[in-house]
Amino acid sequence: MMPPHRIATVAERLRLMSGDLTAAERKLMAALFANYPMAGLGSITDFAREAEVSTPSVLRLAKKLGFPGFPALQEELRSELSAQLQNPIAKHERWAADAPDTHILNKFATAAMENLSGSLKLMDHRAFDAVVALLADRKRQIHIAGGRITGAIAGYLATHLQMARPGVGLLPAAQSLWPQYLLDVGGQDVLVLFDIRRYDARMLDLAVSARERGAKVVLITDQWISPIARLAVHSLPLRIEAPSSWDSNIVPLFVAEALVAATVNASWRETEARIAMLEAISDSGRRGK
Repeated sequence: MMPPHRIATVAERLRLMSGDLTAAERKLMAALFANYPMAGLGSITDFAREAEVSTPSVLRLAKKLGFPGFPALQEELRSELSAQLQNPIAKHERWAADAPDTHILNKFATAAMENLSGSLKLMDHRAFDAVVALLADRKRQIHIAGGRITGAIAGYLATHLQMARPGVGLLPAAQSLWPQYLLDVGGQDVLVLFDIRRYDARMLDLAVSARERGAKVVLITDQWISPIARLAVHSLPLRIEAPSSWDSNIVPLFVAEALVAATVNASWRETEARIAMLEAISDSGRRGK
């Protein structure tokens, strides 16, 4: 269960009960996730047609998710779309009005723990393991990029993977330089992108171009799901809200560290030898000073 004051998004509800969905309901979930949440904001007929199911199937899914009907489901999706578009000033005003009368450290710690707990309960472990398999495959080149804030986490992930395996590159913060990096992206490569709300249109363009070149796109995003998800072979949606003008990157950083740990474990012998070489080079450099 999600924490009582944190209502799960429609996407999270679908993931929680994915094992209980019928074939038609799974088609609806796929259609919604392909363009979330916009795919569910048209008419019920259009939504059913897009998923190639009947309109009664849409109604049954809405009720299974806890809504009295499709209009109530759409109202929730519209609310999520509004949350996606919140800017830092609006976000601060909302938290200032709703915050309990306790110290910011306690409020922030509570939010962080709830984000982590909620993200782990909703995490698709098979998707996580599949991402690790891609990162551990040394036949593949790994390219990593983030946005204005998440770029720091992208750099953190790239630095640790570079110590663990060859063929890992971090795209520069200057997006104008991305096209020249795309020249080296091939059909066996993996592009890992961090993209959270107020999604980056240039990053979406990057994902489109990389997929056109045959690369596999891996997305680490938030509970509202970046548009890049429709291009990604695997997406890891995470909870990021905090009592702050900005979203919290604690859970994305946690997942980055978990990906590193799992990737190292997946090919420990090769990684151990590489780290030993790195240490020898570092020692040699210190002795030379």
